Amino acid sequence: MASAVAGAMPFTGKHPDQGKLTIIFDHYVNDKILQFDTVAYNNELGQSFTVTKFKYYIGNIHLKKANGTETTYKDYYLVNEEEPSSKTINLNHIPTGSYTAIEFMIGVDSVDNCSGAQSGALDPINAMFWAWNTGYIFMKLEGKAPASTSPGNIFEFHIGGYKPPYSCIRKVLLYFDQPIPLSDTATKELHIKTDVAEILKTPVNIDFSKLSSVTDFHNATTIADNYMDMFSILSIR
Repeated sequence: MASAVAGAMPFTGKHPDQGKLTIIFDHYVNDKILQFDTVAYNNELGQSFTVTKFKYYIGNIHLKKANGTETTYKDYYLVNEEEPSSKTINLNHIPTGSYTAIEFMIGVDSVDNCSGAQSGALDPINAMFWAWNTGYIFMKLEGKAPASTSPGNIFEFHIGGYKPPYSCIRKVLLYFDQPIPLSDTATKELHIKTDVAEILKTPVNIDFSKLSSVTDFHNATTIADNYMDMFSILSIR
């Protein structure tokens, strides 16, 4: 269960003025639901591709109120298309109130990158850890594209790195169309769209014939700048 922090004060135990929020990440490619292997999509250059793997870390979730106060969850979550349950995050012990935005980090911060292999979402068994001296992979996107010049026409983007000027940590801030009221009487459900197509465009259109493999710092920040805007609000229920 995630630990909540408001300012510097931790929450302990159940309290009647605390609410819950369920966050669900829905994976898409443009307006189509992401499907592995069987469905072909097109990038901005009209190049066809299929996806075989997609997963990423988010962490340090902030729920923000209009008055500037916020509640922070410092845990990390590995969202993995191959594991449907990982796409749902349950946040508990949220102070009652009306929330207007959510902010979170894509990646793993410098402290945890320098702490070696860890457990839970950061366990190396998740195949998102390079080595003690290079740290965690923040996002993996793999697939096939006829335009790719890599063996087997594969493409692979394994993006990580926390040291400037090659840091691939990015922050995402999403405002709600209407404030979300949270209390102990009901759990709200927030659906966030994660669009794979955005990883391949804006600000740089990825040409598979020229860039089909990124597995170190070379070109990693280009992909990170692209994935910074892959999230948007789908619905609040």
